[in-house]
Amino acid sequence: MSQDAIVMLKADHKEVRALFREFQKSTTTDARKGRLVEQIIELLTVHTYIENEVMYPRVRALLPDLEDDVLESYEEHHVADVLVMELVPMSPKDERFEAKTTVLIENVTHHIEEEEQDWFPKVREGLSRTQLREIGAELAEAKKRAPRRPEQPSALKKTVDAVLA
Repeated sequence: MSQDAIVMLKADHKEVRALFREFQKSTTTDARKGRLVEQIIELLTVHTYIENEVMYPRVRALLPDLEDDVLESYEEHHVADVLVMELVPMSPKDERFEAKTTVLIENVTHHIEEEEQDWFPKVREGLSRTQLREIGAELAEAKKRAPRRPEQPSALKKTVDAVLA
């Protein structure tokens, strides 16, 4: 049996939050921070891809009353995409590395909190367990083909679409 879409997305949130906490520890070395940011970038690239390609379009079609929430989420992803693209060529030695990563963490944390406290409950109320499992199966499939790096063509298309939309 496939997993519920919301459960899957919350698991991603939990994983990225753990990386955020590790980055924010004052004892974390520059080398470790560089590796953590690489992991964060990969997780966010995959996560925003599956949400943009599967979750948001499906919810938008099934629950038109949530249109404004979906549009706001696309915009929040766009902000994260821009920050991620700016972080990719940076190293922990760059003057703005720490500040840019902190802004990314703040923005993504805000987005996660909105989804988990406001949007996910509305989606759970509006969709059946079967629908959530079907979307979960689609998310799992999308995750297999999702870009792992923001400079990959499918990730770049997502970023360009967000900029031009």
